[in-house]
Amino acid sequence: MADKKRVLVTGMAGQIGGIIRRELGERYELSGIDQVNVESVPSTVADIANLNDILSAFEDIDAVVHLGADPSPRASWESVLSSNIIGTRNVYEAARLSGVKRVVFASSNHAVGNYPMLQDPYKAIYDGRLGEIRRPFDPLTPDLLRPDSYYGVSKAFGESLGSYFHDEYGISIICLRIGWVMTPDDPTFAPSALSLWLSHQDAAQLIQKSIDAPQSVGFAVVNGESDNALSIWDIDTTRRVLGYEPQDGAGENWTEIPGRPGPMGT
Repeated sequence: MADKKRVLVTGMAGQIGGIIRRELGERYELSGIDQVNVESVPSTVADIANLNDILSAFEDIDAVVHLGADPSPRASWESVLSSNIIGTRNVYEAARLSGVKRVVFASSNHAVGNYPMLQDPYKAIYDGRLGEIRRPFDPLTPDLLRPDSYYGVSKAFGESLGSYFHDEYGISIICLRIGWVMTPDDPTFAPSALSLWLSHQDAAQLIQKSIDAPQSVGFAVVNGESDNALSIWDIDTTRRVLGYEPQDGAGENWTEIPGRPGPMGT
């Protein structure tokens, strides 16, 4: 146990927190923060919007995986401000005060989500108009943020704040623009899901590679998807920076399932 990295996960009770517990629980000495207790790991029950309530959980931690947030692209400004903006600043600040060397920040494709929402050929993929797409198409590697929601704005904020905390305080911060982790782990209900899918297995690998990346990866923003035929986001940089090699990949066949959410959570 003494040789294992001590990894604190905010939002441990959530979907990706569950994947970490299941897939990486033997690799690391895990602990968590959430608003509810997680029985399988040492837990701090607290709201990340309150710095003093979470600070003790960061003591003697090697790396933080920051998942805690309101995860809805339709989240209200009030919820985003508290959980995603103030909460993210508090996580970075607690890491700084406690001497944590690495923070893995769960950003999102929604930080640049209005590229595919508003721009062909990427919108055509989301819409399922595959016959209109000239092949091969170039993956998106945007230089500018283009959030599609208050949620996306909060993730863009987290990336910018991470850059500041790296430059100002020397903390290594890796921002993962996560595509779409879904339950059940099957993206075949919509073309947008086929494009954005990050399988549970690949999500665990992506997070593990981020935790274990050399300290020379000081600050990075990379995309997190499986090796999908319709993927619109570049993952070559993720491969190069982190050594990520996705094991799964979605094809191009889907059957619409009524009631399953779209990329904006509706």
